[in-house]
Amino acid sequence: MPTGTEGAPSSPARGSEAAEPQWTPKFNPWLIALTVTLASFMEVLDTSIANVALPHIAGGLSATEDEATWVLTSYLVSNAIILPLSGWFSVLLGRKRFYMTCVALFTLSSFLCGIAPTLGLLVFFRVLQGIGGGGLQPSEQAILADTFPPRQRGMAFAIYGVAVVTAPAIGPTLGGWITDNFDWRWIFFINLPVGALSLFLTSFMLEDPPYLIQERLQRLKTKLRVDYWGIIFVALGLGFLQILLDKGERDDWWSSGFIRMCALISAAGLILAVYWELRQKDPVVDLSLLKERNFGISAFLMFMVGVVLLGSTVLIPQYLQLVMGYSATLAGLAISPGGLLVMFMLPFVGFLLSKVEARWLIGVGLAITCFSLIHMTNFDTYMDFKYAVIARCFQAAGLAFLFVPINTAAYAFVPPTKNNAASGLINLARNIGGSLGISLVTTLLNRRAQFHQARLTEHATPLNPNFNHALDSAAHALGTTSAGNGAYALIMRRLQQQAVTLSYIDCFWVMGIAFGLLLPLVLVMRKTQPGRAMAGH
Repeated sequence: MPTGTEGAPSSPARGSEAAEPQWTPKFNPWLIALTVTLASFMEVLDTSIANVALPHIAGGLSATEDEATWVLTSYLVSNAIILPLSGWFSVLLGRKRFYMTCVALFTLSSFLCGIAPTLGLLVFFRVLQGIGGGGLQPSEQAILADTFPPRQRGMAFAIYGVAVVTAPAIGPTLGGWITDNFDWRWIFFINLPVGALSLFLTSFMLEDPPYLIQERLQRLKTKLRVDYWGIIFVALGLGFLQILLDKGERDDWWSSGFIRMCALISAAGLILAVYWELRQKDPVVDLSLLKERNFGISAFLMFMVGVVLLGSTVLIPQYLQLVMGYSATLAGLAISPGGLLVMFMLPFVGFLLSKVEARWLIGVGLAITCFSLIHMTNFDTYMDFKYAVIARCFQAAGLAFLFVPINTAAYAFVPPTKNNAASGLINLARNIGGSLGISLVTTLLNRRAQFHQARLTEHATPLNPNFNHALDSAAHALGTTSAGNGAYALIMRRLQQQAVTLSYIDCFWVMGIAFGLLLPLVLVMRKTQPGRAMAGH
């Protein structure tokens, strides 16, 4: 159902404004947006859906649970490596061809993961799945930036935001339900029909814009220079950084020689990558984009969104299960309304972007998220299910005001020829932020729980009348006349529960304060005109 043809060029605007894009796709842009979102949703879902299935995978493949964690790490490592390289591959191969290759590889490797007979093969197939999946998000974002004019870009990014923001939230719940009712292999098999449908639709609906075709032809006419050293440095730096973040807490950080080696290789790789890429005429990762103020700030803000989005997605279900005693399904139901709220709010935020400057909406999102995280510091062992749902929805409302405006502001002053490179960098920022967020909250929880337990036990002494009173109450609750081992065990259990609760509260404080400190960045961003094309377009 074609709806558009080659558009006529519009007259240039004054000041920093420029002409509207001259190219429009042959098919309805909204159909294209829904098509490319299909595979991206499944790819983001795969970053979290396997978490709850690890014990089942380990048991099914005769491996330890620690060995099974490489199923997660291998995917994240290959995913992180391909993200910043996707823009370069899009120009080299053609974006449509690269996107379809990624969908095909992701779908095929999902099938291979589902039939893997050993853990080693499963990890290898997860690497392939991460390579295919890593190119989907940047490609989709670049496709949306080219398909929609700037005045509609906010609504387009809202559709993309639904996939990226809600998929991590529902992943653990869906994965738990599948493994409980079917088999862990079905967490991979569910990708097959979605991947096949996405491949079929993109084959005839997607097309490369003229500027991208022209840029590719110009490169093919000249001697093709492949930035091999850039690829090697980026792969080493990001790959070992991802291993460091994923395995650090489990291996006790710097006490592990393996972690120290990963940190050294990652630091060397990243330093060499920055030095090398800034000196190349045709770099595989265009770091010069970070010099543009709006894009650099937006990339950092997206990094922080990744920290809070993935960090809180770990914190809240864990607290409800480990401290409150909720089942995995009930904990998932507590955070699911937040995902539904984001789905309903993102189109509204996309509409607001045509009326309000993106930076002011970012400011609103930062403030709401900051207050929501501080509100979560009121969590205690007596809160009910409703309180947890409302707290999560409060936070989700803030994230809804962040994702789309940040992406819109990021592309406001980026030339169309740089859309592919820009999408790779900003998705990498969110990806690394998410990994750091999970690693940060996991480490902070363990360290602060030990700290609070040590402080609380200082007061658990017969010299403290409050402790004696609590001990008598525990003995009475157990139906004994004197405080025995059972009463002491009950008091210790309550003490540990309170120590763990305080450690969760510390995590919420850290993330809340960090988001509050980001508010001044809104004032540093360049002014944009809502609903109109920006410089470079």
